[in-house]
Amino acid sequence: MEASVRDELLRLFGSKLTREMVLNLETCSRCGLCTPACHAYASLSQPRYAPAYRAEVVRRVYKRHFTAQGRLLPALGEAKPLTDAALEELREAAYSCTGCRRCMVCCPFGVDTQQILSIAKLLLVGAQAEPEILAMLADVSIAKGENIDALKAGFLEGVKRLEAKVVERWRVQAGATPIPTEVEGADMLYVALAGAHSIIPAAAVFNAAGENWSLSFFEAVNFGAFVGDPAKTRRILDRIVHEARRLGVKEVCICECGTAVRVAKQLSGGQPFRVVSLTEVHARYLREGRIRVKKLPGSFTYHDPCQIARNGGVYDEPRLILGSIVEDFREMSPDPRYNWCCGGGGGLVAMGEETLDFRMRSSRVKADQMRESGADVVVTACENCHTQLDNINTHYGLGKDVKFLSSLLAEALTDR
Repeated sequence: MEASVRDELLRLFGSKLTREMVLNLETCSRCGLCTPACHAYASLSQPRYAPAYRAEVVRRVYKRHFTAQGRLLPALGEAKPLTDAALEELREAAYSCTGCRRCMVCCPFGVDTQQILSIAKLLLVGAQAEPEILAMLADVSIAKGENIDALKAGFLEGVKRLEAKVVERWRVQAGATPIPTEVEGADMLYVALAGAHSIIPAAAVFNAAGENWSLSFFEAVNFGAFVGDPAKTRRILDRIVHEARRLGVKEVCICECGTAVRVAKQLSGGQPFRVVSLTEVHARYLREGRIRVKKLPGSFTYHDPCQIARNGGVYDEPRLILGSIVEDFREMSPDPRYNWCCGGGGGLVAMGEETLDFRMRSSRVKADQMRESGADVVVTACENCHTQLDNINTHYGLGKDVKFLSSLLAEALTDR
């Protein structure tokens, strides 16, 4: 590694060393309580997947370059210089972790491995060694924000084709638009994903509730967050922030995309609107009596998306929804806070076939959990989770149906 490259990477490393980060780096006692908490370790029993081991890959570089002992006597603290070989270790550590933080809730000190590994991802970005597909997808999202006027006509044409499907789910008043866009002063801006599955059920429920809403021109997913690039993460989010401010909406509702919900909630402080997940909005409609629902037959279990639940605190709302619309609900885990990660987060699902083998092998404990639930249908409220759970279902031959929570709610709508 050239000295100039190393110096720039160490500058990036130093930019992450907040007091909180230093506490995470220096607190670990190697007690091992986090080891069985990781789904990858629990499935594969390989030490390199232990959370403390992954964090140690970053911590050794920190010790070598940012502590007096590491600079003077590196062998004593197992310090390690930043080299090309170290970058390879950082990549494996960063992209074998989904950022689910199950290890954090099991750690007596609350050491945040996901935050530590954000350093690894930033160094990979600085070295232009990040996963190419994630960098490309982030750049495409940014480009869309810069060229939205040229893309609006095509977007609106696509939305128009979906409106009949929305009306099939729920009627609209005469003259009303099933999927409204560009509504100034709307109570809610809904930010969906690319695809009918993210728009049609949500639109049907909004219309049934009599919501004053508008569909965003942008997709919710934030590939900048997956790749660990703070600048790209901010630019992708700012497209939505600027649109919400321009329309003067009161609330921004993020679709069933865990990372998009987490990023929008964490980075939208100080704005004249609040950020909520679609699940929270749907639960609110039920609590306020704004929609009527019927019970759906069959047995159902729920997978808590880590970014919405463990990292966002949304546990009760999906259970309120399922308790209202299904006859037989079965918990997947005795305590949802410790539910196993599906194994698809952190950008792994977005990387597609490149990560499929690892995702399937490292999700054996999730497959066991799905099987042992005895439920016919596995429900979730996150796009990545849905894809991963569907892959697990096929790979392990579980014979389940995997469904989005919003789709089930739209299916349960009734006027009686």
